[in-house]
Amino acid sequence: MRLEALRAAIVDAGRELERARLVEGTSGNLSARDPAGGTIAITPGSVEYRRIHPADVLLVDVDGNLEEGLHEPSSELSMHLAVYRRRPDVGAVVHTHSRWATTWAVLGREIPAVHYVIASIGYSVGVAPYATFGTEELARKVVSTLAADNAVLLASHGVLAVGADLRAAFENAVRVEFLAEVYWKASRIGAPVVLPPEEIDRVRAQAAAKRTGGSIPETTRNA
Repeated sequence: MRLEALRAAIVDAGRELERARLVEGTSGNLSARDPAGGTIAITPGSVEYRRIHPADVLLVDVDGNLEEGLHEPSSELSMHLAVYRRRPDVGAVVHTHSRWATTWAVLGREIPAVHYVIASIGYSVGVAPYATFGTEELARKVVSTLAADNAVLLASHGVLAVGADLRAAFENAVRVEFLAEVYWKASRIGAPVVLPPEEIDRVRAQAAAKRTGGSIPETTRNA
């Protein structure tokens, strides 16, 4: 029952990504890891999100061995697995070709901290060097560039966002698209102001305090 719920959650998240216009047709892919057993649920390749049902979602282990599924897994399975192997804190991966973020990926330019919502992602959204889609080379470059951040652009390709669960990964993908659009539009008017790392640290501390109901440490408060 637990894995069936995970498969159903993948279906729901895929349709939510489509409604948010972060994916269309069969572009992009997403996965989630079962925290209890480590099994990974991932979208099938070449099936439109609106046509995916829970039974279509594949179950694989961390080495990519098929546990259950009716289709071929997403062509980016190796990229998802590489993230899970490198990042035990990650419970879900969302890969999209969303338009604003992909625009910066095509330019090969990172997205700096032009808005404080980047705090859940990193100090910037970096760019992983280009490699052919679906290859181990791409997987290596993505996890190397991602490091401890929660999103990364894929040069001339798209964007990958991660989180502790599907909701967090989805929200980070939405934030990257927001940042990408705002940065593009601001750049057309003038030179966007980039927030310094210490301000991003303060934002993180404030968000953490709200989650726990605690107070903000003195060292992170604005003077």
